[in-house]
Amino acid sequence: MPVASSTRQRPSAQVHTIRARDLNEFRNGASEAFVPLQVTSPRPDRFRGVIRTAGIDEVHVSDLHATGHVVERTPELISRGNRPFFKLSLMLAGTGLLIQDDREAVLQPGDLAVYDTNRPYSLVFDEEFRTMVVMFPKHLIDLPAEVVGQLTAVRMSGSEGLGGVIGPYLAQLAGNLEQLSGPTGMRLAHSALDLITTLFAGELDLDRAAADPHHALMQRIRGYIEEHLASTELGPASIAAAHFISTRHLHGLFHEQGTTVSTWIRTRRLENCRRDLVNPLHADRAVSVIAARWGFVDAAHFSRAYKSQFGHAPSEARALAGVAVRR
Repeated sequence: MPVASSTRQRPSAQVHTIRARDLNEFRNGASEAFVPLQVTSPRPDRFRGVIRTAGIDEVHVSDLHATGHVVERTPELISRGNRPFFKLSLMLAGTGLLIQDDREAVLQPGDLAVYDTNRPYSLVFDEEFRTMVVMFPKHLIDLPAEVVGQLTAVRMSGSEGLGGVIGPYLAQLAGNLEQLSGPTGMRLAHSALDLITTLFAGELDLDRAAADPHHALMQRIRGYIEEHLASTELGPASIAAAHFISTRHLHGLFHEQGTTVSTWIRTRRLENCRRDLVNPLHADRAVSVIAARWGFVDAAHFSRAYKSQFGHAPSEARALAGVAVRR
Protein backbone atom coordinates (compact mmCIF):
# COMPACT_ATOMS: atom_id res chain seq x y z
CA MET A 1 0.00 0.00 0.00
CA PRO A 2 1.70 3.24 -1.12
CA VAL A 3 2.01 5.80 1.67
CA ALA A 4 3.79 9.07 2.32
CA SER A 5 4.43 11.06 5.47
CA SER A 6 1.43 11.97 7.60
CA THR A 7 -0.46 15.00 6.30
CA ARG A 8 -3.59 16.75 7.48
CA GLN A 9 -5.49 19.59 5.84
CA ARG A 10 -8.63 21.18 7.24
CA PRO A 11 -10.40 23.37 4.64
CA SER A 12 -14.17 23.04 4.92
CA ALA A 13 -15.99 20.52 2.73
CA GLN A 14 -12.78 19.30 1.09
CA VAL A 15 -11.13 15.90 1.26
CA HIS A 16 -8.69 15.60 4.16
CA THR A 17 -6.06 12.89 3.82
CA ILE A 18 -4.00 11.19 6.50
CA ARG A 19 -1.15 9.01 5.24
CA ALA A 20 0.41 7.34 8.26
CA ARG A 21 3.76 5.56 8.21
CA ASP A 22 3.40 4.29 11.76
CA LEU A 23 0.80 3.36 14.33
CA ASN A 24 1.14 6.55 16.37
CA GLU A 25 0.40 8.76 13.37
CA PHE A 26 -2.58 6.61 12.49
CA ARG A 27 -3.92 6.63 16.06
CA ASN A 28 -3.75 10.42 16.19
CA GLY A 29 -5.29 10.77 12.75
CA ALA A 30 -8.12 8.34 13.45
CA SER A 31 -8.93 10.06 16.74
CA GLU A 32 -9.08 13.38 14.94
CA ALA A 33 -11.16 12.07 12.04
CA PHE A 34 -13.64 10.23 14.27
CA VAL A 35 -13.60 10.32 18.09
CA PRO A 36 -10.71 9.57 20.50
CA LEU A 37 -9.72 5.94 20.02
CA GLN A 38 -7.18 3.45 21.29
CA VAL A 39 -5.39 1.72 18.41
CA THR A 40 -2.99 -1.20 18.72
CA SER A 41 -1.39 -3.56 16.23
CA PRO A 42 0.32 -6.97 16.56
CA ARG A 43 2.91 -5.75 14.04
CA PRO A 44 3.37 -2.03 14.69
CA ASP A 45 6.71 -1.99 12.86
CA ARG A 46 4.95 -2.87 9.59
CA PHE A 47 1.84 -0.79 10.11
CA ARG A 48 0.59 1.50 7.33
CA GLY A 49 -2.72 3.33 6.98
CA VAL A 50 -4.55 5.91 4.91
CA ILE A 51 -7.71 7.77 5.91
CA ARG A 52 -9.52 10.05 3.47
CA THR A 53 -12.36 12.07 4.96
CA ALA A 54 -14.84 14.67 3.76
CA GLY A 55 -17.49 16.28 5.89
CA ILE A 56 -20.45 18.57 5.41
CA ASP A 57 -23.31 19.49 7.73
CA GLU A 58 -21.89 17.32 10.53
CA VAL A 59 -21.89 14.24 8.29
CA HIS A 60 -18.41 12.77 7.90
CA VAL A 61 -17.68 10.19 5.20
CA SER A 62 -14.35 8.37 5.39
CA ASP A 63 -12.53 5.87 3.21
CA LEU A 64 -10.05 3.92 5.34
CA HIS A 65 -7.36 1.51 4.11
CA ALA A 66 -4.90 0.00 6.56
CA THR A 67 -2.99 -3.07 7.67
CA GLY A 68 -4.23 -5.20 10.57
CA HIS A 69 -4.97 -3.50 13.90
CA VAL A 70 -7.43 -3.29 16.79
CA VAL A 71 -9.54 -0.22 17.58
CA GLU A 72 -11.09 0.28 21.02
CA ARG A 73 -13.48 2.94 22.26
CA THR A 74 -12.96 2.59 26.00
CA PRO A 75 -15.09 3.89 28.91
CA GLU A 76 -12.21 6.21 29.84
CA LEU A 77 -12.16 7.78 26.38
CA ILE A 78 -15.95 8.10 26.38
CA SER A 79 -15.85 9.87 29.76
CA ARG A 80 -13.77 12.69 28.28
CA GLY A 81 -16.92 13.88 26.57
CA ASN A 82 -17.95 13.90 22.93
CA ARG A 83 -21.18 14.55 21.12
CA PRO A 84 -23.14 11.32 20.57
CA PHE A 85 -22.52 9.88 17.11
CA PHE A 86 -23.54 6.81 15.19
CA LYS A 87 -21.00 5.29 12.80
CA LEU A 88 -22.12 3.12 9.92
CA SER A 89 -19.39 1.05 8.30
CA LEU A 90 -19.38 -0.70 4.94
CA MET A 91 -16.62 -3.25 4.39
CA LEU A 92 -15.06 -2.82 0.96
CA ALA A 93 -12.19 -5.33 1.18
CA GLY A 94 -10.88 -7.76 3.78
CA THR A 95 -12.75 -8.76 6.92
CA GLY A 96 -13.41 -7.23 10.32
CA LEU A 97 -15.02 -8.03 13.65
CA LEU A 98 -17.25 -5.47 15.42
CA ILE A 99 -18.07 -5.94 19.11
CA GLN A 100 -20.56 -3.81 21.03
CA ASP A 101 -23.40 -4.30 23.53
CA ASP A 102 -22.53 -7.99 24.04
CA ARG A 103 -22.96 -8.66 20.32
CA GLU A 104 -20.40 -9.57 17.67
CA ALA A 105 -20.62 -9.12 13.92
CA VAL A 106 -18.15 -10.60 11.44
CA LEU A 107 -18.04 -8.23 8.48
CA GLN A 108 -17.01 -9.25 4.99
CA PRO A 109 -16.97 -7.16 1.79
CA GLY A 110 -20.44 -5.72 1.20
CA ASP A 111 -21.54 -6.02 4.84
CA LEU A 112 -22.83 -3.03 6.82
CA ALA A 113 -22.92 -2.45 10.57
CA VAL A 114 -23.68 0.42 12.93
CA TYR A 115 -22.08 1.29 16.26
CA ASP A 116 -22.53 3.98 18.91
CA THR A 117 -19.57 6.17 19.94
CA ASN A 118 -21.08 6.79 23.38
CA ARG A 119 -20.75 3.13 24.37
CA PRO A 120 -17.63 0.94 24.39
CA TYR A 121 -16.85 -0.97 21.22
CA SER A 122 -14.01 -2.83 19.58
CA LEU A 123 -13.05 -3.35 15.94
CA VAL A 124 -10.61 -6.11 15.04
CA PHE A 125 -8.92 -6.33 11.65
CA ASP A 126 -6.49 -9.25 11.36
CA GLU A 127 -5.24 -8.43 7.88
CA GLU A 128 -5.12 -5.54 5.43
CA PHE A 129 -8.58 -4.18 4.72
CA ARG A 130 -10.58 -1.26 3.34
CA THR A 131 -13.78 0.14 4.79
CA MET A 132 -15.91 3.25 4.46
CA VAL A 133 -17.51 4.92 7.47
CA VAL A 134 -20.35 7.42 7.67
CA MET A 135 -20.32 9.21 11.04
CA PHE A 136 -23.20 11.49 12.02
CA PRO A 137 -24.77 12.95 15.18
CA LYS A 138 -27.65 10.86 16.44
CA HIS A 139 -30.13 13.70 16.08
CA LEU A 140 -29.70 13.86 12.29
CA ILE A 141 -31.84 10.80 11.64
CA ASP A 142 -35.52 10.64 12.48
CA LEU A 143 -35.33 7.51 14.63
CA PRO A 144 -34.98 7.40 18.43
CA ALA A 145 -31.40 6.58 19.44
CA GLU A 146 -32.55 3.80 21.76
CA VAL A 147 -34.34 2.12 18.84
CA VAL A 148 -31.25 2.28 16.61
CA GLY A 149 -29.33 0.87 19.58
CA GLN A 150 -30.99 -2.46 18.90
CA LEU A 151 -28.90 -2.72 15.72
CA THR A 152 -25.41 -2.10 17.09
CA ALA A 153 -22.96 -4.84 16.08
CA VAL A 154 -25.57 -6.53 13.91
CA ARG A 155 -24.44 -7.55 10.43
CA MET A 156 -26.58 -6.07 7.65
CA SER A 157 -26.17 -7.31 4.10
CA GLY A 158 -25.17 -4.72 1.55
CA SER A 159 -25.88 -7.03 -1.38
CA GLU A 160 -29.53 -7.96 -0.94
CA GLY A 161 -32.80 -6.33 0.04
CA LEU A 162 -32.53 -2.66 1.01
CA GLY A 163 -28.81 -3.09 1.55
CA GLY A 164 -28.43 -4.05 -2.11
CA VAL A 165 -29.62 -0.55 -3.01
CA ILE A 166 -27.96 1.40 -0.22
CA GLY A 167 -24.58 -0.35 -0.11
CA PRO A 168 -23.56 0.54 -3.69
CA TYR A 169 -24.58 4.18 -3.15
CA LEU A 170 -22.36 4.43 -0.06
CA ALA A 171 -19.50 2.68 -1.85
CA GLN A 172 -19.73 5.18 -4.71
CA LEU A 173 -19.78 8.03 -2.19
CA ALA A 174 -16.59 6.72 -0.58
CA GLY A 175 -14.88 6.59 -3.98
CA ASN A 176 -15.96 10.11 -4.89
CA LEU A 177 -15.40 12.11 -1.72
CA GLU A 178 -14.60 15.23 -3.73
CA GLN A 179 -18.30 15.45 -4.62
CA LEU A 180 -19.13 16.29 -1.01
CA SER A 181 -18.40 19.97 -1.55
CA GLY A 182 -20.84 22.80 -2.15
CA PRO A 183 -24.62 22.49 -2.58
CA THR A 184 -24.30 19.12 -4.30
CA GLY A 185 -22.44 17.74 -1.31
CA MET A 186 -25.22 18.84 1.02
CA ARG A 187 -27.77 16.90 -1.02
CA LEU A 188 -25.51 13.86 -1.30
CA ALA A 189 -24.89 13.79 2.45
CA HIS A 190 -28.55 14.07 3.34
CA SER A 191 -29.48 11.51 0.71
CA ALA A 192 -27.06 9.14 2.42
CA LEU A 193 -28.71 9.82 5.79
CA ASP A 194 -32.17 9.24 4.31
CA LEU A 195 -31.00 5.92 2.89
CA ILE A 196 -29.37 4.93 6.18
CA THR A 197 -32.58 5.76 8.05
CA THR A 198 -34.50 3.62 5.56
CA LEU A 199 -32.04 0.76 6.07
CA PHE A 200 -32.38 0.94 9.85
CA ALA A 201 -36.18 1.08 9.65
CA GLY A 202 -36.18 -1.94 7.36
CA GLU A 203 -33.87 -3.95 9.63
CA LEU A 204 -36.00 -3.06 12.65
CA ASP A 205 -39.16 -3.90 10.72
CA LEU A 206 -40.71 -0.62 11.79
CA ASP A 207 -43.42 -0.91 9.15
CA ARG A 208 -44.75 -3.97 10.95
CA ALA A 209 -44.23 -2.30 14.32
CA ALA A 210 -46.32 0.62 13.06
CA ALA A 211 -49.31 -1.74 13.12
CA ASP A 212 -49.19 -1.42 16.91
CA PRO A 213 -51.67 1.38 17.78
CA HIS A 214 -49.35 2.92 20.38
CA HIS A 215 -46.41 3.05 17.98
CA ALA A 216 -48.58 4.24 15.11
CA LEU A 217 -49.90 7.12 17.23
CA MET A 218 -46.37 8.32 18.00
CA GLN A 219 -45.49 8.11 14.32
CA ARG A 220 -48.48 10.27 13.44
CA ILE A 221 -47.66 12.77 16.17
CA ARG A 222 -44.05 13.13 15.03
CA GLY A 223 -45.23 13.54 11.45
CA TYR A 224 -47.72 16.22 12.53
CA ILE A 225 -44.98 18.11 14.37
CA GLU A 226 -42.73 18.03 11.28
CA GLU A 227 -45.53 19.43 9.12
CA HIS A 228 -46.30 22.27 11.54
CA LEU A 229 -42.84 23.26 12.82
CA ALA A 230 -43.16 26.73 11.27
CA SER A 231 -46.41 27.47 13.10
CA THR A 232 -46.14 29.58 16.24
CA GLU A 233 -49.34 27.84 17.42
CA LEU A 234 -47.64 24.45 17.59
CA GLY A 235 -47.64 23.13 21.15
CA PRO A 236 -48.96 20.37 23.39
CA ALA A 237 -52.56 21.64 23.31
CA SER A 238 -52.79 21.85 19.51
CA ILE A 239 -51.00 18.53 19.02
CA ALA A 240 -53.22 16.72 21.52
CA ALA A 241 -56.39 18.21 20.02
CA ALA A 242 -55.35 17.20 16.49
CA HIS A 243 -54.99 13.59 17.66
CA PHE A 244 -58.04 13.47 19.95
CA ILE A 245 -56.03 12.71 23.09
CA SER A 246 -55.46 14.58 26.33
CA THR A 247 -52.35 16.67 26.87
CA ARG A 248 -51.56 14.38 29.82
CA HIS A 249 -51.57 11.36 27.50
CA LEU A 250 -49.40 13.27 25.02
CA HIS A 251 -46.83 14.15 27.68
CA GLY A 252 -46.83 10.52 28.81
CA LEU A 253 -46.04 9.31 25.30
CA PHE A 254 -43.00 11.58 25.04
CA HIS A 255 -41.90 10.73 28.58
CA GLU A 256 -41.71 7.09 27.50
CA GLN A 257 -39.31 8.22 24.75
CA GLY A 258 -37.09 9.96 27.33
CA THR A 259 -37.96 13.49 26.25
CA THR A 260 -40.71 16.12 26.41
CA VAL A 261 -43.02 17.58 23.79
CA SER A 262 -41.43 21.03 23.99
CA THR A 263 -37.91 19.63 23.85
CA TRP A 264 -38.74 17.57 20.76
CA ILE A 265 -40.28 20.59 19.00
CA ARG A 266 -37.41 22.89 19.92
CA THR A 267 -34.78 20.37 18.85
CA ARG A 268 -36.43 19.72 15.49
CA ARG A 269 -36.76 23.48 14.86
CA LEU A 270 -33.14 24.12 15.75
CA GLU A 271 -31.94 21.27 13.53
CA ASN A 272 -33.84 22.70 10.57
CA CYS A 273 -32.46 26.17 11.27
CA ARG A 274 -28.91 24.84 11.38
CA ARG A 275 -29.43 22.89 8.17
CA ASP A 276 -30.62 26.04 6.39
CA LEU A 277 -27.83 28.19 7.84
CA VAL A 278 -25.07 25.91 6.54
CA ASN A 279 -26.74 25.30 3.17
CA PRO A 280 -24.99 27.44 0.51
CA LEU A 281 -28.31 27.70 -1.35
CA HIS A 282 -29.65 29.83 1.52
CA ALA A 283 -26.56 31.97 1.97
CA ASP A 284 -28.47 35.13 1.04
CA ARG A 285 -31.09 34.66 3.77
CA ALA A 286 -30.73 36.55 7.02
CA VAL A 287 -30.44 34.54 10.22
CA SER A 288 -33.66 36.11 11.50
CA VAL A 289 -35.53 35.05 8.35
CA ILE A 290 -34.40 31.46 8.74
CA ALA A 291 -35.30 31.47 12.44
CA ALA A 292 -38.78 32.83 11.71
CA ARG A 293 -39.27 30.24 8.98
CA TRP A 294 -39.01 27.53 11.63
CA GLY A 295 -41.18 29.12 14.29
CA PHE A 296 -38.71 31.28 16.25
CA VAL A 297 -40.22 34.76 16.55
CA ASP A 298 -37.96 36.01 19.37
CA ALA A 299 -34.44 36.54 17.99
CA ALA A 300 -32.80 36.63 21.43
CA HIS A 301 -34.49 33.42 22.52
CA PHE A 302 -33.49 31.74 19.26
CA SER A 303 -29.86 32.80 19.67
CA ARG A 304 -29.68 31.43 23.23
CA ALA A 305 -31.37 28.17 22.28
CA TYR A 306 -29.14 27.67 19.24
CA LYS A 307 -25.94 28.30 21.19
CA SER A 308 -27.06 25.94 23.94
CA GLN A 309 -27.78 23.21 21.39
CA PHE A 310 -24.76 23.56 19.07
CA GLY A 311 -22.13 25.39 21.12
CA HIS A 312 -21.92 28.51 18.97
CA ALA A 313 -24.12 31.44 17.99
CA PRO A 314 -26.28 31.13 14.86
CA SER A 315 -24.41 34.11 13.39
CA GLU A 316 -21.23 31.98 13.48
CA ALA A 317 -22.72 28.87 11.87
CA ARG A 318 -21.97 29.82 8.28
CA ALA A 319 -18.38 30.80 8.90
CA LEU A 320 -17.75 27.55 10.78
CA ALA A 321 -19.23 25.60 7.86
CA GLY A 322 -17.25 27.57 5.29
CA VAL A 323 -20.37 29.06 3.68
CA ALA A 324 -19.83 32.49 2.10
CA VAL A 325 -22.66 34.89 2.90
CA ARG A 326 -24.20 36.49 -0.19
CA ARG A 327 -25.53 40.02 0.08
